[in-house]
Amino acid sequence: MHFVSPILESIAPFVPGEVFPYYFSGLFQNSLVAAVMVTAVAGFLGSFLLVRNLSLIGDGLAHVSFGGICVGIVMGSSSPLWFALVFSTVAAILIFEMQRTEMLTGDASIAIFLTGFLAFGLLVLRLYGGGITIDVEGFLFGSVNLIDEQDLDLIVFISLYSIISLSLMQNGLLATTIDPLAAQVQGLPARGIGIFFSVTTAAVVVSMVQVVGTLLVTALLVTPAATAQLVGRSFRSCLIWTQVFGLTSVILGIYLSAEMVAPTGAMIAVVAASIFAAVGVYRSIVMPLLRPGMNS
Repeated sequence: MHFVSPILESIAPFVPGEVFPYYFSGLFQNSLVAAVMVTAVAGFLGSFLLVRNLSLIGDGLAHVSFGGICVGIVMGSSSPLWFALVFSTVAAILIFEMQRTEMLTGDASIAIFLTGFLAFGLLVLRLYGGGITIDVEGFLFGSVNLIDEQDLDLIVFISLYSIISLSLMQNGLLATTIDPLAAQVQGLPARGIGIFFSVTTAAVVVSMVQVVGTLLVTALLVTPAATAQLVGRSFRSCLIWTQVFGLTSVILGIYLSAEMVAPTGAMIAVVAASIFAAVGVYRSIVMPLLRPGMNS
């Protein structure tokens, strides 16, 4: 932040709105930096999730992390996200092993963990934590404005780890996704790559919880990547477009929520869905109408 803060403060005078400039001038700088970093990583990871047909795992792990957060709150932890990280990591590995051994399909295992840990968290809160408080609602629906330095440190660590590791493992991930058997024949450790990817996904999901909440994680993890697939012509172009759509959704969502005094996580999710709808309409309706004129 010592490096980023002066840059954001120099941009603040040119930022529109009455409240939004405070995200650049010091009051909510942690929130803006955390949101941007989480979005960049989520877009990168989301592209791989769509290719591997695991778009629902983010939602499932987010609900698992809520169970860990509830345990952390009941135990009086100052940073319940660490409990969420442990719960999500264990669940991600178990889901991967169940799918690999064909004990259950991926969707079935995700659904079991999703409902089970969400119910567990609510039960723990009801019996030992005083029920759904304002802090708990922040984890459910996002509380980007309440991100402190400790939370930012965790988010930065997870973001850097995820970006670097995914970049290094990109070829292996694509190979095991397209043809796992051929990848094994070539000597690639398919199981190790799968476990690594599951653990990385769990970590990224936990880093997203305070930005958009456990109930809205898919808004940043899947929606921008799905929008990018509508316009991208290769995997690399999809990665680039995912960043464009993701960062646009977050910046515009934070701006609208700040100026309209609306929930930040919900606003980001609505903006991301609206961008997807606009691109989808353009691709399916506008472009076919323009093609005859372009051909003539």
